[in-house]
Amino acid sequence: MSAADPTAAAVVEALTARGETIAVAESLTGGLVVATLVGVPGASAVVRGGVVAYATPVKASVLGVSATLLAARGAVDPEVARQMAAGVREVLTVDGEPATWGISTTGVAGPDPQDGKAVGTVFVGIASADGATAWELHLDGDREAIRRETVSELLARMSSTARGAVPGHGE
Repeated sequence: MSAADPTAAAVVEALTARGETIAVAESLTGGLVVATLVGVPGASAVVRGGVVAYATPVKASVLGVSATLLAARGAVDPEVARQMAAGVREVLTVDGEPATWGISTTGVAGPDPQDGKAVGTVFVGIASADGATAWELHLDGDREAIRRETVSELLARMSSTARGAVPGHGE
């Protein structure tokens, strides 16, 4: 078994120290984000779980993403990433408390473009009770490389956020 991902470990450590929780909504990464997080010993203290909303209609029916938004802009969009992150916080509510943080991935891993977006166009989102932010990424490589880099980029942003740093202005 390989060692835990150091960025995921930093996220788990920071959230544990603050008594916070995290929920994950994934599309193109297909569960890799939550798998990376739960690979960290002690993750059960902070990880609520994950929703893989690979099919576009699931983003609306499970995560509460606006069906109108999805019809107008498609699934590869910054507002979709924000709504996925916000929605998963609520979906994975425990004892009346939403997760402190929701994080999300949506994008095009390839091999073909989707909704007019090029392969490697990805949006990652982070949401809290204070609102949601999304970042646009332009990644290179094959499907696997794009998916893995998406995980790395999202967890790096979440690590900065969990440690109280401002992770950038987002989209």
